[in-house]
Amino acid sequence: MIRHRPHGSGHPYADSEDQRVPVLPMDGQSVELRVRASANVTSVVCDWLMVGAPVMELPLSRPAAEEEDTKVDGGHLAAAQAKAARAASGSWSVVTPPLEAGRRYSYRFRGGGRTTRWFEVTAAQWSPDGGRLVVEGGDRVVPGSVRWLADGDGVRRVRFELELEPGAHVVGFGERFDAVDQRGRALDAVVFEQYKSQGAHGRTYLPMPFALVVDGPRSWGLHVDTSRRTWYDLSGPRLVVEAEVEDELTLRIHEGSPAGVLDAFLGTVGRPTELPEWVFRLWASGNEWNTQERVMAEMDRHRESDIPVGALVIEAWSDETTFTAFRGAEYEPSEQPHRLADYRFPEDGPWPDPKGMVDELHERDIKVLLWQIPLQKMRPHPKHQAAVDARQILDRCVREADGRPYRNRGWWFPLALMPDLSRQDVRDWWTAKRRYLVDEVGVDGFKTDGGEHAWGHDLRYGDGRRGDDGNGLFPVHYARAFGDLLRSAGKAPVTFSRAGFAGSQPHGAFWAGDEDSTWEAFRSSIRAGITASACGIVYWGWDLAGFSGDLPSAELYLRAAGTSAFMPIMQYHSEFNHHRRPLRDRTPWNIAEQTGDSRVIPVFRRFAHLRERLVPYLAREARRAIEGGAPLMRGLFFDHPGDEAIWSYPLQYKLGDALLVIPVTEPDADKVEAYLPEGEWVDVWTGLALDGGQVLTLPAPIDRPPVLCTAQHWQELSAVFAP
Repeated sequence: MIRHRPHGSGHPYADSEDQRVPVLPMDGQSVELRVRASANVTSVVCDWLMVGAPVMELPLSRPAAEEEDTKVDGGHLAAAQAKAARAASGSWSVVTPPLEAGRRYSYRFRGGGRTTRWFEVTAAQWSPDGGRLVVEGGDRVVPGSVRWLADGDGVRRVRFELELEPGAHVVGFGERFDAVDQRGRALDAVVFEQYKSQGAHGRTYLPMPFALVVDGPRSWGLHVDTSRRTWYDLSGPRLVVEAEVEDELTLRIHEGSPAGVLDAFLGTVGRPTELPEWVFRLWASGNEWNTQERVMAEMDRHRESDIPVGALVIEAWSDETTFTAFRGAEYEPSEQPHRLADYRFPEDGPWPDPKGMVDELHERDIKVLLWQIPLQKMRPHPKHQAAVDARQILDRCVREADGRPYRNRGWWFPLALMPDLSRQDVRDWWTAKRRYLVDEVGVDGFKTDGGEHAWGHDLRYGDGRRGDDGNGLFPVHYARAFGDLLRSAGKAPVTFSRAGFAGSQPHGAFWAGDEDSTWEAFRSSIRAGITASACGIVYWGWDLAGFSGDLPSAELYLRAAGTSAFMPIMQYHSEFNHHRRPLRDRTPWNIAEQTGDSRVIPVFRRFAHLRERLVPYLAREARRAIEGGAPLMRGLFFDHPGDEAIWSYPLQYKLGDALLVIPVTEPDADKVEAYLPEGEWVDVWTGLALDGGQVLTLPAPIDRPPVLCTAQHWQELSAVFAP
């Protein structure tokens, strides 16, 4: 076997072991050609042909094998990622002579008695002509800056520049973990699952080709109206935009206040949908809560500890082959969607009475969400109902360019099939298998996890798109499908996603994805919330204090909980760790037991009860944001765009019109420096009046995170903070 894929796996940030590097060579540039070969292949030769010249034989070399590091730090996801990385290591490669624009090159590989087909490549170059850039709403494009990148097969990209004033700040591009103000940085917009340390890599699950430019009292925004990949370079005096394109691209410029710019953007991509008040209560979750007994024990512990919980996310409920049947359920396979009566739940099984469990949770005023994944697993070989589902999906899945079913190329659920959710009939078919969970079991929402698995520029979708312009929309279709299912059953469309793109705003709530329990991850997640909200995401949260690795210290846990009490979604969660002891649950009682810190439960209880009292305020402010106001959780630049001092305190944010939140994100702090914008403020814990327009040092006890209220709203909110 000799395998060569010119575009590789489609991984946006890594070259694979069997691809051409670079995929799109420039005039005068050589390329590295890589192949994977069977173990019995001892030599590989590339036949390199330039039209009008004789064939050159280029022998490939193979790097020496590196010793494997088998140590894995983390839970089941870390182990899966490491396994995939080991499987992909090693390849044969050769570097070609430089390519010339205007010439076409062909190449193939021979070795081990096998010969591949011929592949073609041409060199690209930039020129002032080649396509059409349509600018709407005000032309800020620098004259003469538009360039088109084309190779022998047509236009590939466009590049242009936008003028930026020296003091302008640029916020947005979707959810960003590395910085609030992207000035001085370079980034791109492509949906990607970066497992942990997103802030260190500059990658995101939820990108958008939109940004808000704040220049003193003047603001404007840009929306590159495309679902293809885009790049942004803000390291110089101008904003350089580059975008994949065929022949035409639309750039929308919006002028006005920050809230006005955002509202104009949402008018194009879709406005958020209002969700019920219960989403603002505490959410509880743990990936090892994989039995009815365990789930109810944790909810009992909440009740016994007087820590009110409003939503329970059950991740490990399904058989994880169909993602439709509770683990341990007995039933006959069927090509038609099952009803609840089709299942038998053994009394000694993991889920003896799912409906009874949900009914009891509802009686306790707890809503229930179930975890989902948009894939049909194919490893191990599907059996029982999974075999039926695998057969049915074959004419309903995303496809390769040659018509074969697309197989997931990522490290999570490798080789799984992906339903083509761009098609309404497939969305209906996929969700019909889950309808009994809503109609009969009574669940209230779905955690729509894992929308990042579409890799490859040349995939084929049923709506006519290819991978390059369809992959980014997959998570939008995914959340919409489950939202539509819930609506059709008369329920609010509560989905909980980590992946998305422009157009995700109308579809449910979002969380910041996978992270370790570290102070840096805490800071990164706050940035993510501020930047996601700047792009129109109203319902947003994170796994407070992280969900993976070693448990957070009691201090980190309570600081994170205190901040999360003042975020749109407050929730804790923990990664599956094979039930090893000590447990890594992020419940307040497990943190208290493992750290020995007696403050954890009473302080967390205080925050949970405060959160209950905040719900009416949060619902009201969310409604205002949805109706065109500033975001619910927002950077200070929305309310004080002309105040340059706010940029020195990027982690401070407003929660609605009234509250100013000053997160404590460093250990061993009993006070924190804060900036108060212009206006009159009140310390919500002491009632002390404070004048704005100054830097202050505020007390920061562990049970009273620094939060201020505008004086004009204090009378109506003072009861929320009463002891």
